[in-house]
Amino acid sequence: MATALTDIQLIDALRNGDKSALYQLYDRYSGALYGVIIRMCRDEALAKDLLQESFIKIWQKIASYDADKGKFYTWSYRITKNTTLNALRKSRNLIQNEDLSVYDNKSIEEPKPDYTQLNGAIKNLEPHHQKAIDLVYFQGLTHKEAHLEMAVPLGTFKSYIKQALKKIREGYGPDVVLLLIFMLQYG
Repeated sequence: MATALTDIQLIDALRNGDKSALYQLYDRYSGALYGVIIRMCRDEALAKDLLQESFIKIWQKIASYDADKGKFYTWSYRITKNTTLNALRKSRNLIQNEDLSVYDNKSIEEPKPDYTQLNGAIKNLEPHHQKAIDLVYFQGLTHKEAHLEMAVPLGTFKSYIKQALKKIREGYGPDVVLLLIFMLQYG
């Protein structure tokens, strides 16, 4: 009975041009990545196409994967998520054509908040707070992975995130924190 290769062994084989390594990685991760895509786009045919496109990008970019920076799944998840978001942005279905409001009085319109004050919100944080936000929201690391990267205890790292969001909320308001989190994850 043959033993299963580790992700690192498969990645090394893929870097050396072994297509069967890509097939094995596909077998391991396609189900989880397909789940991410289908939840985002809710279209089975599009999800299948995006899964294939994601694995082509994984194959093309495998040389840029660094196991020291995170797990293969996290890296491939980011590629898949970005591929899906880019496809959804290009789709014309993002524009709402129907009136889906639940209120009868359509003349009352809430003022739109001004988010120009958000510009530079992260740069106003202390360096360790900036790094914590960067690791979690920009690089896609989990709290457990990020606290190791910063070489601080997990509880300390979680407090960095909490303090950073609190400082942004105090300086810019709660709506801006929600916008910031949304922008960091989907922007």
